[in-house]
Amino acid sequence: MLQAYRAANDANDPTRLARQAERVALAQAREARQAEKALLKAEAQARLEAEKQERQAAIAAAAQAEAEQREAEAKSRRPVLDEAARKAERDRRYANRKARKR
Repeated sequence: MLQAYRAANDANDPTRLARQAERVALAQAREARQAEKALLKAEAQARLEAEKQERQAAIAAAAQAEAEQREAEAKSRRPVLDEAARKAERDRRYANRKARKR
């Protein structure tokens, strides 16, 4: 009996089939928009992540360059400091030697 009622309704209501087809089309369009939105969001996230990695790499490179520059400056000053220390030691010994002679 239920099947007969459904069959009668299907045959008698052609607009219902059109509405159902429209709902299906709308649902498919919605899914397509959501998929496109998700894709755009994923691309934006990937782009932001790439930019973040580039910034971090630039910061690391700058820090490395600065450290190398400081090390080079320290190495260039080291002979001057060593020479100054040798001269100070020599002057101290000279002063001690002169003090003993008196």
